[in-house]
Parts: sequence; structure tokens; C-alpha cells
Amino acid sequence: MSEIQRLIDVMRRLRAPDGCPWDRKQTHVSLKKNLIEEAAEFLDAIDENDDAHMKEELGDLLMQAVLHAVIAEERNAFDFEGVAHDITEKMIRRHPHVFGEAKVESVDDVLTLWQNVKKEEKNGVVPTSVLARIPRSLPGLMRAEKMQRKAAEVSFDWTAEASVRTKLEEEFNEVCAAFRSGNDDAIDEELGDLMFTIVNLARFRKRATAEELLQRASDKFQRRFQSLETALAAKGKTPSDVTAEELDVLWNEAKAQEKQ
Repeated sequence: MSEIQRLIDVMRRLRAPDGCPWDRKQTHVSLKKNLIEEAAEFLDAIDENDDAHMKEELGDLLMQAVLHAVIAEERNAFDFEGVAHDITEKMIRRHPHVFGEAKVESVDDVLTLWQNVKKEEKNGVVPTSVLARIPRSLPGLMRAEKMQRKAAEVSFDWTAEASVRTKLEEEFNEVCAAFRSGNDDAIDEELGDLMFTIVNLARFRKRATAEELLQRASDKFQRRFQSLETALAAKGKTPSDVTAEELDVLWNEAKAQEKQ
């Protein structure tokens, strides 16, 4: 705990009147993107199976938690000790099979017990909607899929993949119609509907999530673009040094190389 307290003290010092201008300027809202980025970097470290990188990124995540707690402490809302206390109590409370007398025989039993304890914590209050507890700040693709899965649990879902494909064609046609109308608000709305339907189709196929598919497409784009950059670097150039037509030729070459 001494290192935790040291980190808390450092963050308090950075937030002090004579501390760091950047840290002093931050708010819960301004730090939202930072928290998402730090979490993403930790996930990358997991994928890399790199313990040193994981340790570093966990530190960055911990720093974010401490900074938010220090900001809240300044508002007399709560502090890091209170955060740690509450999560510890929650873990003990939601694991009565470990810290109490409850008995479980499988992971499914644990999940059922977890949900039952959650209901007890909320005094049996049932959410007004099956979608009520889905965080709005989830990445868009993940939020859309989670909403669709929750709706499917109460039988609000497609019955066949062909129907989703038909809906996809319908949404694409509506995007095209919106572009023809020249109405920017309509274009934005229809693009959103199209993406939501793409998530639905990916979910219904049960092969990979829309998030995973988009990550694969992004990886492919990165490979090809970096190949293009490498080809230009061999000539002492960068993408900004050549024409769009030359970039297109190099892009097609990179695509052809991947398919060999």
C-alpha cells in the first residue's frame, strides 16, 4: 500500500496550485478518451503476450483511476480509499461461495449467484428496460452488438440470416437516396443505420463480432499502407512527396503482394 499512497501523493502534488498546468486542467470529462486509450493499450499488451508491456500499461490504467479519485477528492465527493473499500466489499459480497456459506458446482452456478446478489443489492428493483444498463460510452460497435444481444434474449431478433441481408440492402439503398437528396442530416442518420445493420449481420453469423471484423480490416489497411511507405522510403520519399495516382499504383502493388 505504500506505493499506492505514494502514487496518490504524486497525483495530489501534480494537481496542486503550483503543480503541473496540464494535470490541473483535467476533469472527469476531459480524461474520458485517455481512459479508453489506456485500456486499449493494455489489451494490445495482452495480445503481444508481453509481461513488461502489460505491467507498464496496468500502471497507466492505475494512474487514471487515482487521478479521477483525486479530482473527486477535491470536490469532497469521494477518495481513492473509498473506491478501494467499496470494490473490496462488493467482491466479498458477490462471492458468498468463497467468503460465505453458499455452494456452487459450476461456472453457470457462479454467474447465477452473481446476478442474484446484484438483485439483492438493488432491493429487487428491476431495470425499466433490458437495455438500461448498457454503458453509453462503450465503443459504438460493441454497444450496438450488446444492445442487439440483449434484445435477442427477449426474442426481439431476426429469424434468418437472409432477412438481415435484405435489411442491409435496404439500408444501403437508403444511404444512396440520402446522398441524392443532399441532406447532410439524413446522410448521417442513414450511415448510422447501415452500420447498425452491419453489426447485426456479423452478430447473426456467429463467426466474428463486428468489432473483430473491423479490426481485421484495419490491420489489413495498416499492413498495406506500411508496405506502401516502405516502397517509397526505399526511394527516399514519403506519401506526401508523390501524387495520388502514384499512391494508388503502390497500393495495388501492396494488395497484389499479399495475395501471392
